[in-house]
Amino acid sequence: MSTVSPDARVLEMHAVTKTYVDGANTVTALDAASLAVDAGEMVAIMGTSGSGKSTLLAIAGALLAPTSGEVAVCGEVLGQIGVRDLARLRRQRIGFVFQDFNLLPTLTALENVALPLDLDGASSATARSEARRALAVVGLRERARSFPDELSGGERQRVAIARATVGRRRLLLADEPTGALDSVTGEAVLRGLRERADDGAAVVVVTHDARHAAWADRIVYLSDGQVVDETRASGPESLLSGGAV
Repeated sequence: MSTVSPDARVLEMHAVTKTYVDGANTVTALDAASLAVDAGEMVAIMGTSGSGKSTLLAIAGALLAPTSGEVAVCGEVLGQIGVRDLARLRRQRIGFVFQDFNLLPTLTALENVALPLDLDGASSATARSEARRALAVVGLRERARSFPDELSGGERQRVAIARATVGRRRLLLADEPTGALDSVTGEAVLRGLRERADDGAAVVVVTHDARHAAWADRIVYLSDGQVVDETRASGPESLLSGGAV
């Protein structure tokens, strides 16, 4: 693995393979895939359905263990720490943004965002102060007392982003975060993720849309579980000028 300082290298995946047994067959979801993401960097993962994008994201976020290979988050090698420390790492350093938001309907926006800190043992005052700050970053401070069903789709997604970044989160993973949103709202969500990277987080976004990938610094392409190509993104401004991604 790289000797890059963990202060700069937030995510490092080295020769990661994930296989499943399906009856008499073995299915390879990831095949010796490697990926490194630094603080302040946004990376888009693209590929056809079944190429391994969501599997890569789940392994990067310590939700799924690889069959082989090594994964390190914030300098901690996931295969070398116990279950309790993995849970701590997910709570404190990794944020997830899902396409379906995964907000708890009985909690307000503020309570949803504060939940990871509550679960980590923070005081109520600290958790809510941090949650208000995170909501302010995504422009939703005034919606703190609203319940999810009182929010628009874009507002719910921004609450999910605030929850994913609250506290000391350094790695933000987003799986098709704009799939259920209209184009205007989707662009606002991507802008929010870009801002989180600009603030120093490492951001990885799985997307099928080249317009969304243009917000990233790099685009990594998967095919049949393998990293087959990588390009520098041209930036969202290229879409306005008619340039290619």
